[in-house]
Amino acid sequence: MTTDHLTHDRPMRPMRHAASKVPEVTFYFWIIKVLTTGMGETASDFLAHLLGPIPAVGLGGLALVAALAVQFTVRRYVAWIYWTAIVMVSVFGTMAADVLHVGLGVPYTLSTPFFMVALTAVFLLWYRSEGTLSIHSIHTRRRETFYWAAVLATFALGTAAGDLTATIGLGYLGSAVLYAAAIAVPAVAHRWGSLNAVAAFWAAYVITRPLGASVADWMAVGQKRGGLDLGLGPVTLAWTVAILGLVGYLAVSRKDVQPGAMP
Repeated sequence: MTTDHLTHDRPMRPMRHAASKVPEVTFYFWIIKVLTTGMGETASDFLAHLLGPIPAVGLGGLALVAALAVQFTVRRYVAWIYWTAIVMVSVFGTMAADVLHVGLGVPYTLSTPFFMVALTAVFLLWYRSEGTLSIHSIHTRRRETFYWAAVLATFALGTAAGDLTATIGLGYLGSAVLYAAAIAVPAVAHRWGSLNAVAAFWAAYVITRPLGASVADWMAVGQKRGGLDLGLGPVTLAWTVAILGLVGYLAVSRKDVQPGAMP
């Protein structure tokens, strides 16, 4: 699913022209999105083991606030700023889901529907306020606020859902296979069914989280847990290098800049 498919749900009322604050949805977008989810999963666990849960959450929260502050300050989409914010949302979103489970003892069977309700509430408030959930509508501060609230909720939901399936018998590899198949459903339903383009986009966006996290966990955890035992640190580093390489390429090539955006 690309940006062109998302034009069908643009709002009908006139809107102030401004540069987009989000990237064009291309093949590169989905690859980097999956990489950030996996990197956020292992980075969160690595920091929790290294610093302890409370310092890790505090550091992750401060880094998220700083990254979003920079993202809100710029007037147009800038690849490294946007993806830095996404990475920090991934790290903190993982921490938020883990805090409910590990710190407060909330089972994934409860936290998963809780985050689903939270995401639904964000979407309802966003649509009621702006009349659209299209990523082409991210031109104002209010819409950008709704967008990032939705992004944070999708990461928390995806984390809880991924951990839920991994702990009920599927394991990390089984979960990765499940979500790899599931992510094709919105695309198929949109192309050959009647699913709205914007709904299909956000459904796929949610699924990228447990998909990337399951693959990264499978690579990092020990063989007794069904993994490759590569370690949290090495997997985090490898996925970070991949993200940096792709974002650097996009920053130079501008292949993910929406048509008509300011240079």
